[in-house]
Amino acid sequence: MGRTQRRVRHLNDFLQLTLNGLAVGCIYGLVALGFVLIYKATELVNFAQGDLLMLGAFVCYMAVIWWGFDYWLAFALAVVTVAAFGALLDRIVLRRVIGQPQFAVVMLTIGLGSIFRTFASVTWGSEIYTLPTPFGGVWKLGGITLSHQYLSIIVGTLILCGVLYAFFNFTRIGIAMQATSQNQLAAYYMGIPVKVIFSLIWAISAGVAAAAGVLLAPVTLIDINMGLAVALKAFAAAVLGGFGSIPGALAGGIIIGLIELYSGANLPDGFKDTMPYVVLLIVLAVRPQGLFGTPGRKKV
Repeated sequence: MGRTQRRVRHLNDFLQLTLNGLAVGCIYGLVALGFVLIYKATELVNFAQGDLLMLGAFVCYMAVIWWGFDYWLAFALAVVTVAAFGALLDRIVLRRVIGQPQFAVVMLTIGLGSIFRTFASVTWGSEIYTLPTPFGGVWKLGGITLSHQYLSIIVGTLILCGVLYAFFNFTRIGIAMQATSQNQLAAYYMGIPVKVIFSLIWAISAGVAAAAGVLLAPVTLIDINMGLAVALKAFAAAVLGGFGSIPGALAGGIIIGLIELYSGANLPDGFKDTMPYVVLLIVLAVRPQGLFGTPGRKKV
């Protein structure tokens, strides 16, 4: 009987870690999705993606705490505000560096991230904030605790991915975005406004990051550095899944999240943050294009 109880307890612990890992992985996957969307369209890597997540969380916090908005209205406001900011960022700053060496673009986005964190520090200070949400309860299922906050992350990710899938496959703008990401010159000759499409892609990427920030905020709390660690894991997720693959970004995020939780629970201290990168190196040694990527080819 004691052995059976231990097996049940181990199974419950495994399922609990899996649920939590799925939720964390969904956040990594959403941010990785932003990396991939921008890279597929413009061949730029936006290392400020995690800081857009942070800005989204702060905008939602302001709307709820300072202005007294309903949570859902604040959620929508954060996504729309950061999406508009992303489009403006592309139009004013990033469009001017297309065609420049990748190193210059990388340094620019890293610098932008630093500017965003400085702005957040000046505006909101270095304190840690709590975002109240309607997901404060838990469900008990046997020996497993189903946190409403973690479930909201998983469900929110599924809904968002479903909306993006429908948008990219069943709307004219979404199909135009796919065409632009595959061949910019051909899309331009077909009459697609490539520059407008670029701004829309930046807007979608920033909006997805903001949604991830709002979903993550109740779990990790809100501070000016909340996006840094997430962005590093999300970038690893994008590389693991295949940097040009949208499904790969989501799958990579979930894999990274599960590895992080499993290693944190079963390995000595310090392995939680390093094991995802160890697995990444192993996968890339065997399959350099990532799990879902295709062998590199140059777009012309």
